[in-house]
Amino acid sequence: MARIGIIGSAGRMGQALADAIAAAGEVQSGGVDKGGDVLALARSSDVLVDFSAPAALEGNLDAAMEAGIPIVVGTTGLEERHHWLCDNAAEQIAVLQTGNTSLGVTLLAHLVREAASRLGEDWDIEVVETHHRMKVDAPSGTALLLGEAAAKGRGIDLASHSDRGRDGITGARKAGNIGFAALRGGSVAGDHTVHFLADDERIALSHLAENRRIFAKGAIRAAQWLIGKPVGRYTMPEVLGL
Repeated sequence: MARIGIIGSAGRMGQALADAIAAAGEVQSGGVDKGGDVLALARSSDVLVDFSAPAALEGNLDAAMEAGIPIVVGTTGLEERHHWLCDNAAEQIAVLQTGNTSLGVTLLAHLVREAASRLGEDWDIEVVETHHRMKVDAPSGTALLLGEAAAKGRGIDLASHSDRGRDGITGARKAGNIGFAALRGGSVAGDHTVHFLADDERIALSHLAENRRIFAKGAIRAAQWLIGKPVGRYTMPEVLGL
């Protein structure tokens, strides 16, 4: 049985991860939260699963590298520096970082990339996401993941081809850009729809998350898959063989 350590164990996601570990027949080696001893947890684990906070990522990666074990990073709200830290760590250990660990979202991103690669610029792309009122970052990590999938399908750079926070007199929509809209309210675990809109027809590809269990289940499957992998940076599509 694999020994899986949880970083960010006290919250609702931490409990969902603990339940997913048990359901998968693996062993939870322990859990830490802010101020906890991540290195001690890493040394008693075969793999770490991190759903904590961006500010904690550097220390968590350092602990995984010190212990020589792989890590799954599901923390959202990451910035460019955090991705650099993941790249740097992936030179010493196996790192799987993703904006969403859901297996359904992973497949959705694959479908979005395929659709974007086959539809021309006369098809506008808009990513709409809805989350609970307590979510602190926008667009969500999943929305950005889907936007990146669409951008890769189009062969463009998302950072220079995205529209966010439209307000006031914005002018006509710029052809080829990918738009984002974020809704917040209630207790929504996470709804995402990628709209492809052309003259006279539309396509909508959606994923609706009804419970955090789906993210925990996907994260534990990723953790199982990552154990024993060579040094490098991995993605959720690789877990599904996409």
